[in-house]
Amino acid sequence: QVQLVESGGGLVQAGGSLRLSCAVSGSIGSIDVMAWYRQAPGKQRELVATVTSRGNTNYIDSVKGRFTIARDNAKNTVDLQMDSLKPEDTAVYYCKAEVLRSVGVTSNYWGRGTVVTVSS
Repeated sequence: QVQLVESGGGLVQAGGSLRLSCAVSGSIGSIDVMAWYRQAPGKQRELVATVTSRGNTNYIDSVKGRFTIARDNAKNTVDLQMDSLKPEDTAVYYCKAEVLRSVGVTSNYWGRGTVVTVSS
């Protein structure tokens, strides 16, 4: 059983900052990619940022230069530092972990989400 628990969401004014955290626990073994997704009201869930076990990161264009993803492999955690927030960043943010089960085989696990609301 693998569990992901997100924290750090809340209400912030435009231009402000929030830091999201996600802790992974359970029968983990090795985690390959960790990621943050978000789903705004009435929209599909979208990938925001990813970080590999080696620390390679990737971001969608709309958050580049404003968001930073970072993981701690020893603690099995991944954070998302969000700066210069905009109202369009308002969404439920979800953490995902791709757990390596065997060579080339991963299982995806999701958190329940944390709400981020950015007021104008």
